[in-house]
Amino acid sequence: MRKLLTVLIFAGLTFPVFPADPPPSRLMNGINWIDFRQWVPERIDTVLLPVGTVEAHGVANNGADNTVPEAIARDLAEPLNAMIAPTISYGITNSLQAFPGSIRISEATFRAYAKEVIAELAKSGFKNLIVINGHGPNYVPLQEVCAEVYRETRVRTLVFNWWTLTADITKEVYGTDGGHAGVNETAAVIATNPEWVRKEYADKDLAWWSIEGLSPYPYPSSIILYKAEEGYPDFDEGKARDFYSKVLKRLEAMIRTTIEKWDQAGL
Repeated sequence: MRKLLTVLIFAGLTFPVFPADPPPSRLMNGINWIDFRQWVPERIDTVLLPVGTVEAHGVANNGADNTVPEAIARDLAEPLNAMIAPTISYGITNSLQAFPGSIRISEATFRAYAKEVIAELAKSGFKNLIVINGHGPNYVPLQEVCAEVYRETRVRTLVFNWWTLTADITKEVYGTDGGHAGVNETAAVIATNPEWVRKEYADKDLAWWSIEGLSPYPYPSSIILYKAEEGYPDFDEGKARDFYSKVLKRLEAMIRTTIEKWDQAGL
């Protein structure tokens, strides 16, 4: 049992204060209000917020846009000394909403909900609010609401698409470009939840690629490659783990650098 250093007195009640060791949980879902108040913001001033949607992803899980950002948050929380906020799981699913199990909410609903969640996290005492986005159509609304929250609260915000910032790593590890449910996104699922990838369903005929000037709705494939005949899913688990490890290093460095630059500028 951990030794008590002192006590915290609030509203006539006495609560223990523990040494500066790891918090009971990095998950906001797994910590109580007493512990939260002791850790935020004095010892933890950064929160990671995964955001995604539920839509078809080739032979990977429909929730890949949620589970990959959740895994990234889980793996970066300790090195960044951050808490993990509950995921915003439903997003702006557009051309893939016709595929079974895909769920869409309107942009207006998403924008309003995301704004309130992010604003409440800002009011909770965090200094840095990092949004790990897993779904492309969410990106611009998230940028805009985070800018609004900063102007209203002065809490520093960062939004990023993990796959965009690591496109060169896809080419380094696989020698090819990626795609929606392509080699990069499928590799991230293999590295984090391999049981959710059904490689027995894999077939190149399931994939298509972006063609400039052509915009079908609904999209005829849930695997959307960035370039023709390039970026098909690869099921090599060793490569997937190597890819994901490099992705984590890139994202951790990017977040650290952003926070350092904020601090240097006195923002």
